Amino acid sequence: MNITNQIVIEKAKELGFDFVGFAHAEVLQKETEQLNEWLAQGYNASMEYMARNIEKRFDVKNILPDARSVISLAINYYSDHQHTNKADFSAASKYGKISRYACGKDYHIVIWDKLELLGEELQKIDSSFRCLSYVDTGPVMDKVWAVRAGIGWLGKHTNVITREIGSWIFLATVITNVEFNYSAALADFCGSCTACIDACPTKAIVNEYVVDANKCISFLTIENKGEIPNEFKDKFDDWLFGCDICQDVCPWNKKFSRQSFEKDFEPIENKEIELEKILEMSLDDFKKRFETSPIKRAKSSGLKRNAEFLLQQRF
Repeated sequence: MNITNQIVIEKAKELGFDFVGFAHAEVLQKETEQLNEWLAQGYNASMEYMARNIEKRFDVKNILPDARSVISLAINYYSDHQHTNKADFSAASKYGKISRYACGKDYHIVIWDKLELLGEELQKIDSSFRCLSYVDTGPVMDKVWAVRAGIGWLGKHTNVITREIGSWIFLATVITNVEFNYSAALADFCGSCTACIDACPTKAIVNEYVVDANKCISFLTIENKGEIPNEFKDKFDDWLFGCDICQDVCPWNKKFSRQSFEKDFEPIENKEIELEKILEMSLDDFKKRFETSPIKRAKSSGLKRNAEFLLQQRF
């Protein structure tokens, strides 16, 4: 039995994916040139891995030689919880905010399980089916493939925006040897809006569709292994891990965001964390509390650095 678009869509949606799109596995000439320009400007900061395996980002056939298609998948992670407004309680300054994506279970764990099941189901249908899957990992330009597969368009904040629910989505990419009917790319509906650019407190969005990681609060609190430059004092808006500002102000999110059906993405105890408790936290306590959380990516030392940076700004 042949694997069709509809079969993939049905299986993916049964597993909880909200969007499925299909793109021809062709070389990414323009996008690779843009990536190289971005790297030449040093906008990747200390993320040296972004400059590796360019040939695989350029052509997925360097990953899977018989690749014919790329399936792009997206899942909504939005939760309607709101961070406490400082005016609401006197001790607010003792707390740091956690990005919405990191308030629940690590999305890598959740989505990898779904992708494994999807691959198994498709191989049952066609034993010749082959694929390699990625979840924000490996040398794959997942946002580019999401755009090419018609999931959404690339917003000026460089997140993919869907017409249906905005940009609160996790992406997954499946490179496969099966041909499909390919999806049409969407138009860019950002128009003249610059809300995300105007709202960024560190001016990390240096141009439309261009983010300088050196200035990005998400990079500085997660991937960054060094100290946080003092030039960003009083510009972090209480963000302890990640940052949602550019997405919070997006008109598409304000109008269309809806609660995710994925229970694993619901906030647990990590919406806001008391800064002093982080400084007092032992390594074992850190590992136990954040065992299945994306917050573990910052490591204990990084989270403590972030807490100290916020505290130094306030007292």
